[in-house]
Amino acid sequence: MNKDTIIGFVLIASILIGYSLWMAPSKEDIAANQRRQDSITQLREQTRVLDSIRMSVEVKAVPALAVAVGDTLSDSYTKLHDQFGAFASSSKGEDQSFLIENNVMKINLLSKGGYVNGVELIDYKTFDSLPLIIFDPGTSSFDLSFFAQSRSINTKDFYFKPFLNGKPYINESLKTSASDSLVFSMRLFADDASGTVDPTKYIEFEYRLQPDNYMIGFDIKMVGMETVLASNTSFLAINWKADLLRQEKSVDNMNGSTIYYKHVNDDVEYLSETKDEELSVKTRVKWVSFKQRFFTSTLIAGNQFDNADMSTITKPNPSNPRYLKSMETTVEMPFSFESSKTIPMSFYFGPNKFTELKSYHLDLERQIPLGWSFFLLAWINIYIVIPVFSFLGSYGWNYGIVILVLTVLLKIILFPIAYKTYTSSAKMRVLKPEVDEISAKYPKSEDAMKKQQAVMALYKKAGANPMSGCVPMLLQMPILIAMFRFFPSSIELRQQPFLWATDLSSYDSIWNLPFTIPFYGDHVSLFTLLMTISTIIYTYLQNEMMGSQSTQMPGMKTMMYIMPVMFLGLFNNYAAGLSYYYFLANVITFGQMYIFRLVIDEDKVHAKIQENKKKPVKKSGFQARLEEAAKKRGYQMPK
Repeated sequence: MNKDTIIGFVLIASILIGYSLWMAPSKEDIAANQRRQDSITQLREQTRVLDSIRMSVEVKAVPALAVAVGDTLSDSYTKLHDQFGAFASSSKGEDQSFLIENNVMKINLLSKGGYVNGVELIDYKTFDSLPLIIFDPGTSSFDLSFFAQSRSINTKDFYFKPFLNGKPYINESLKTSASDSLVFSMRLFADDASGTVDPTKYIEFEYRLQPDNYMIGFDIKMVGMETVLASNTSFLAINWKADLLRQEKSVDNMNGSTIYYKHVNDDVEYLSETKDEELSVKTRVKWVSFKQRFFTSTLIAGNQFDNADMSTITKPNPSNPRYLKSMETTVEMPFSFESSKTIPMSFYFGPNKFTELKSYHLDLERQIPLGWSFFLLAWINIYIVIPVFSFLGSYGWNYGIVILVLTVLLKIILFPIAYKTYTSSAKMRVLKPEVDEISAKYPKSEDAMKKQQAVMALYKKAGANPMSGCVPMLLQMPILIAMFRFFPSSIELRQQPFLWATDLSSYDSIWNLPFTIPFYGDHVSLFTLLMTISTIIYTYLQNEMMGSQSTQMPGMKTMMYIMPVMFLGLFNNYAAGLSYYYFLANVITFGQMYIFRLVIDEDKVHAKIQENKKKPVKKSGFQARLEEAAKKRGYQMPK
């Protein structure tokens, strides 16, 4: 054995020893593992003792029944106990439903599972005037899962008992009064050692309704469950899923159905609106929401959810013709008997109305797409558009008139910008003959730089800035984009008619085509058509106003005419209120341009430019400092 071999063996041995020491469990890991083993052993021992007690009591307490009917009862209960443990008796029952309601919604609860199986919003209807049911009652489920006596228990498998204001429910009214709230509970009872229902041991789903509120208080209470649940229980899990139903005539991806969720003390995020997606969030979550365009179903933690698994699925062959999308989430809630036996939560079943959602101070309004990714768009909608829109709507006006007034007000605010734009374009038109002379002086392509320098020198002497017309237009863009986000998501426009449009939140079809045109659709929306025509006219007038600038970029000029045609296909399926707003904006702009032509005398503008040419060109502060620094270095700047 040579020296290299010995060194190799020593290195290998060192690595193995170091790895074993590094991977060895710490004292804390050993202690935690021992506690888990002790807990499992204890749970198994408790189950064995309880089974022995139960069997002993059954034999001593009901010998007559056992003789009368043989061992049928004992064998049946034993099988149920083997499967469901302390909740064996509650695994059998009668299917019942209970309708609780306030002034704004009706909520259906099932005895099996004790959960909300369906919600109807009283003040709203579907696009074809049917009752608005938020999600499909036939596919929804909500269950609490945990370990009890070494068994996995899911509450959806058991029958709950109804209680009203803490007392067994006996056919009383389940509607809130004008001033009082309603407290309705569903209780899942556990068995005692004899195999009979123990009224002191139960899991309670408590629902609290207020008269005019879409928010429902929802608490899960563990009463007498210390001997039933595993002693080392540190969390409970909730699985909630439902198929959302189509409520609107048109469905667009920008306001599509998906899952929104909020991190505790952090931002709101969401899954893809255009494709199916799964996501596992391993941080604290405040709420999870099944959101569609105008309505939402939200589960809100009183404190927090520790984890949340979410998924959206589009079924290929749904049974319900109104099927929209499937949503599912599983959340974990921290729990211990030492801290609290009640887990506070709440549900929100209601409209995506900004003022309504914002009133709960939970960032629920972030589900409404108002341009949150760019703060300026959100500010325009939150602090300008929504307040004005709500104020005008409070007078009971038709929302077509409200949009008209809103458009006029916005145009008044933007009037100085529009005036500045027109003034700049007037200067460009006046200078066009001189720019054409410069172009004729430098016809060759290799002289393009000289031509550009000459044109810029002309603009500088004349006191004209070719960018001054673009900057005002850029300042108007945030408002145009903010409107693009606001109108399709505004529930105030839902099912509001105006002129030929029956619903300003959907497309205004005046002609249903017998075929489908790619990128356009199978119908003709008149407001979209009017918007497109007016935009093409506006583009033509704008090119005329810009003078020489429009000829310097012929490719851009063509693109400006193509864009309105592209928007024709995009907006054909969008909210009619949006196309109506853009059409009004174009019409008002035409009126402004006509007024500007009357007010601004281009001959005076030309005379002013000629005077500016005679004045010495004023150097900017930066240019003066640059030349001064060059002189100090002995460098003479070119004139």
